[in-house]
Amino acid sequence: MTTPEPESVADAAAAIVDAFAATDTERYFAAFAPDATFIFHTEAARLDSRAAYEHIWAEWLESGWRVLSCASTDSRVQVFDGGGIFTHTVDTTVSTADGVESYRERETIVFTLQGDQLIAVHEHLSPLTGTP
Repeated sequence: MTTPEPESVADAAAAIVDAFAATDTERYFAAFAPDATFIFHTEAARLDSRAAYEHIWAEWLESGWRVLSCASTDSRVQVFDGGGIFTHTVDTTVSTADGVESYRERETIVFTLQGDQLIAVHEHLSPLTGTP
């Protein structure tokens, strides 16, 4: 196996954040493996596949949801043989049918190497409460 460069993991994560910030469905989900898992504090259960998340995303879009901004700070990259972990604080503002909502959350994205490409296999989002 090969250990990726930390910059490669950071770049892969930045591509996900950029696609999310643009509400670019195709580009966003292309960064995740089909069997990726997702844990979001806003959902009642773990999502066990990219398709499960895509289904929820489509419902959000249909209801008028759009990302207005998404900023990543306080990032850290850890690499290991075959992949890497990206953690950061993410500030997101979205437009919904009910108006504009903003969130400050912690996020972890786990990447694995598939050939020479890093692909996300897990994402975990939790609310950031108190002073970081």
